[in-house]
Amino acid sequence: MRRLLVLLAALIGFASPAHAYWEWGHETVAAIAWRNVTPQVRGAIDRMLARSAMMETAGCPATTIEQASVWADCVKRFGPRFSYAYSWHYQNVNICKPFDLKGACKDGNCVSAQIERDIKILKDAGIPLRERIQALVFLIHFVGDLHQPLHAGDHADLGGNRYLTNYGIYLTAKLNLHTVWDGLLAERAISTAPSLVRAYPASERETMWSGSVEDWSRENWMVARDVAYRSASGGDPCREGAPERGTLDNATIDTLVAPARLQIQRGGLRLARLLDEALS
Repeated sequence: MRRLLVLLAALIGFASPAHAYWEWGHETVAAIAWRNVTPQVRGAIDRMLARSAMMETAGCPATTIEQASVWADCVKRFGPRFSYAYSWHYQNVNICKPFDLKGACKDGNCVSAQIERDIKILKDAGIPLRERIQALVFLIHFVGDLHQPLHAGDHADLGGNRYLTNYGIYLTAKLNLHTVWDGLLAERAISTAPSLVRAYPASERETMWSGSVEDWSRENWMVARDVAYRSASGGDPCREGAPERGTLDNATIDTLVAPARLQIQRGGLRLARLLDEALS
């Protein structure tokens, strides 16, 4: 019922663009990671999250990895206390120009830079526990954000937040491409069998988690350009005369389920790799 109400709110234009992957997407990325880290790292995560009350964010719990996955969105309600982190959830890399991460990541204020920062903090046992716990919950959330492609690629429209888009039978005036990938398509992808949450064989893990954070940034930027924007615009989104409003008919939505599932798998397995590296 809660998810249905959120879905209906989005369709009438009330879903906040600040909430990436909604709740279910982030929780699924985190759950995949949980199933694929080593038992030693799972224990380390448990011990840290058991002390998450040290962060003093009443109303935004993080005692499980699923709760931790949405903590970074939840604490936006605290206003100035966490306002410094607003730009850490995305990187608006222009899909119509050559990939340039530096230009979209001034002074480290972007999602990929913060992923790398959080890893360094987690690896340093000399840093106070409270700061390491906060780095852990930020990391869990930000890896999910990076793999929502509209947090990695942009068309001068705030990652699709200003690109109004029809979705199947839903012709709601305020529905946009970002919300489609954050929630509507993510929910469809996650609920499609088989379950994404499982222990993956080593061959699949190694294929998906290879590369650096910058490599993943480039890959997700390409998914934004070649899959998300292209499918909604009916061709090259950078072409002259591209439609001002996107359209995703039911046949097109069917073709997007597999790439949307792949993004969530990648996010979960790559988060597992980073957690293993940081907490082993």
